[in-house]
Amino acid sequence: MSRREQIRMTTDEVVAYLAAQKVINVATMGPNGRPHLAPLWYVPRGEAVATWTYRKSQKVANLQRLPQATVLVESGDSYEKLRGVSMECDVELIEDTDAVAAIGTELLLRYSGEPTATEELKAGVAKQAPKRIGLLLTPTKVVSWDHTKLGGVY
Repeated sequence: MSRREQIRMTTDEVVAYLAAQKVINVATMGPNGRPHLAPLWYVPRGEAVATWTYRKSQKVANLQRLPQATVLVESGDSYEKLRGVSMECDVELIEDTDAVAAIGTELLLRYSGEPTATEELKAGVAKQAPKRIGLLLTPTKVVSWDHTKLGGVY
């Protein structure tokens, strides 16, 4: 078996890894033909991820031209601990304010650790939602690696 086959994550492992991590790096194609890279918080949706961002952001302008992105989630501070997922994604722009608010609420709950949305959180999200757009990033290709599967042997 090749080393590549040994470190590839299964679909279930990818889903679990995405659920455990906190930041995705999203690359879209800028108007100058170069990648535009931005870190974002996200909510896992199986192998896909959802997030929100400002409607007037460069990444939204890029996605309106070309609704595709490459997403990277990675971790590990030494070679034998490297883990990650890179996904080429089709991106759906979600403009419905209620749907955007739902994503925003999920994000804030996930990152605050609160079990339910307080009235204060709901009010804050409601103020932000009209300025934002939701993004659903659905992978068309997934590449993964988990060097912990090698047991410290390269």
